[in-house]
Amino acid sequence: MSAPTLICCSHGTDSPEGRSTISRLVAAAARAIGDVPVRETYVDVQHPQVDEVVAATPGDAVVVPLLLSPGFHTSVDIGRAARSRPGVVATDTLGPHPLLADILAERVAALRPAPGDAVVLAASGSSRPEAAESVERVRDAVAERLGRPVGVGYAYGATPKVAEAVADARRAGAGRVIVASYVLAPGHFARLVAGAGADATTAPLGDDPRVAEIVAERYRAGCQLL
Repeated sequence: MSAPTLICCSHGTDSPEGRSTISRLVAAAARAIGDVPVRETYVDVQHPQVDEVVAATPGDAVVVPLLLSPGFHTSVDIGRAARSRPGVVATDTLGPHPLLADILAERVAALRPAPGDAVVLAASGSSRPEAAESVERVRDAVAERLGRPVGVGYAYGATPKVAEAVADARRAGAGRVIVASYVLAPGHFARLVAGAGADATTAPLGDDPRVAEIVAERYRAGCQLL
């Protein structure tokens, strides 16, 4: 019997660089898993979208959200597609995960923050409380690894906005403000984070090979549910 299809579902973006980043992540995850059929799909902006791909995929399938936090897209778009027929499961989002906290902390540490500098974790944002809870867990894990406080800000859909968090840190007397970008790939949200006025902003996460390891881990966990 063939292995379940890995369906990697990202948000979708109009950024060519962002699309390339996601495609590289999908390819790296497929290599990490081994010989499995793979489909790339989206919940917005790009096609094919997740309900179309699930309907057209024969046999069992595991939908791995290439999203860092749960929210509307996971509970509605992806959840509805996974429930549309037997033999399909959707896994947890990529975050929170210890490897993501490791990546973020390493990137901030590489910028050599001084004791008087401030660090802000910047996420895409959602109105859903479960998304904020997930981001706060990552923020706490990054703070623990760095041994210093870490603030939080959002590009969209939640408060405080990243620019507000950066401005608040400056008003509180921070030397530099470093933003840890908790965004998967270049695109609209990454641009909002990069434009928030920080002194330094880390790159999106998607090209780090450890993110592909998380996708593979989620896929294997999903296979156990079929």
